[in-house]
Amino acid sequence: MRILGRLLVVLLVMAAMLFAAAGTFDYWQAWLFLAAYAASSLAITFYLMRKDPALLERRKRGGPTAEKEATQKIIMSIASLAFIGLLIVPALDRRFAWSQMPSPMALAGHVIFLLGWAAIFFVFRENSFASATVELAPDQRVISTGPYALVRHPMYAGGLVMLLGIPIALGSWWGLLVIVAMIPALIWRLIDEERFLARNLPGYAEYQRRLRYRLIPMIW
Repeated sequence: MRILGRLLVVLLVMAAMLFAAAGTFDYWQAWLFLAAYAASSLAITFYLMRKDPALLERRKRGGPTAEKEATQKIIMSIASLAFIGLLIVPALDRRFAWSQMPSPMALAGHVIFLLGWAAIFFVFRENSFASATVELAPDQRVISTGPYALVRHPMYAGGLVMLLGIPIALGSWWGLLVIVAMIPALIWRLIDEERFLARNLPGYAEYQRRLRYRLIPMIW
């Protein structure tokens, strides 16, 4: 049950950042976002506890300190800071009213956020090797079915959709600028991970040749 305790800590830290930056608890978008984050995280956690505890264990080891490659430590440090900004900027927007977003748009942001989580769930269901760090399991093999038949990195695609939904869900147009700043770090991680897999995972180079699209079908 330690994983549930960690999730609770994450939620409390996120709530503290949101409401401290907003300067108020009267921020319905933040309350709804925290509920959506908690519900989706719990749903995936309970699924993995029952169906794929090995993957859950791999997902627990994440963040800059868990990465083995120096480049990935740098990338994940940047991504972690950017994620904090993804919460702080919309909350400051709420506090100082930098932008006005209609309530239906904020609700649509929650739908986008949950769609991103759903895409990540389908990745987890298909790929038991979807570690939170760039590494290889002893028995790892190339996965080319399900969402991996569409793009080589469906988890990053789903993650990008999820991240895009956060500032909209929190009612902030300015928060979208943080997403723009995060995209180079995501692309850097993706390309560096592909180099690692092509060198170390048998069959991955062939998979790259077969499937051209990394992140967005028919585009890139």
